Amino acid sequence: MRAADAGSGPGPGEVGRVFREESGRAVATLTRVFGDLDVAEDAVQEAFVIALRKWPNHGLPLNPGGWITTTARRRALDRLRREARGHELLHEVSVLSPRKDDPLPEEAGPLQDDRLRLIFTCCHPALSTEAQVALTLRLLGGMSTPEVADAFLVTEPTMAQRLVRAKRKIKAARIPYRVPADHELPDRIPPVLAVIYLIYNAGLTAPAEPGLCVEAIRLARTVAGLMPDEPEVAGLLALLLLTESRRASRIRTDGSLVTLDEQDRTQWDRNLIDEGLATVARCLRRNRPGTYQIQAAINAVHADAATIEQTDWMQIVALYDQLLAIAPTPVVALNRAIAIGEVHGPAAALALVDALDLDHYQPFHATRADLLRRLGRADEAAATYKRAAAMTPPGAERDFLSAGGRGPR
Repeated sequence: MRAADAGSGPGPGEVGRVFREESGRAVATLTRVFGDLDVAEDAVQEAFVIALRKWPNHGLPLNPGGWITTTARRRALDRLRREARGHELLHEVSVLSPRKDDPLPEEAGPLQDDRLRLIFTCCHPALSTEAQVALTLRLLGGMSTPEVADAFLVTEPTMAQRLVRAKRKIKAARIPYRVPADHELPDRIPPVLAVIYLIYNAGLTAPAEPGLCVEAIRLARTVAGLMPDEPEVAGLLALLLLTESRRASRIRTDGSLVTLDEQDRTQWDRNLIDEGLATVARCLRRNRPGTYQIQAAINAVHADAATIEQTDWMQIVALYDQLLAIAPTPVVALNRAIAIGEVHGPAAALALVDALDLDHYQPFHATRADLLRRLGRADEAAATYKRAAAMTPPGAERDFLSAGGRGPR
């Protein structure tokens, strides 16, 4: 432990933040050791309770992630010793870790990453897409069950039941805890990429949880290393890097939202932009466009522009045309309409937006509100901003919408 005076350690909020960042690694490692998701998850939660008691008085461990994993492993072993049904499992575990204080066994296999094994387990095709995302957010993203429930707009008991059913299905179907073989990867990659993207967006819309964005990029890098010739994997990585390069500029020090046209582009992370642009260039050379690659290319156009006025909106519209051709969804059409508005004006964009059936979609109303404001239709804009704000979780974006699309100056 770091030297610390009694009571001078982190508060509960800081303990929770560290746990959120590190718990996915611990759950993944213990799942490899014990072969049981419930045992792993319960043990990590017990370690959290112990940390809440100890860390505020003794300070953060030098290696919080290692402390969590070691403490959770000891709690799991203690639990299995107490439970008769754990005897057989305990015997198997003892082969891997014969003494309580021995170091955990090293990862083995073609790719040494427990978290990647866990994400492929969570994203197994035997589970529904909804269950895949929820389980990954819970086990790897470190989100609590109420937080996952909020993300899905369901009650906590409903989400708790879904998570329990998903884990039971993994156990009943004997879904292996491993990275799939090479010939299985093409079919298994799409849900993994979708879940990584959702984890990133969960962090992006919750500025207090930057660890989710970092974890999503780490996972994307790992998958890209696993499949270096798969352009959509590289496309997702490039998309996340280019989006991440602007993340710090999205929020002011007072917590308020900064729109794209107001962001200080000198504050964008140049290293991430350079890596993202280079990755996009490699994707273009393969000439096998996919949705993530095109979205990355759109973000590359933004990254190339020194000012909002210098943005090549015609190129962005062309890219959205290409994206709409392979992914003809109302959401893509909405984003294309926004780009059209920058080229041909808000009236042209509003005509396209009003033709979309997206009444349930918050960005639809936020976009309409902005277009109405730019057209000088103040009363309609105010009512639409109010509706968009009502559909937005508490935070910088809701504050921005509640203020009629105006941030502090």
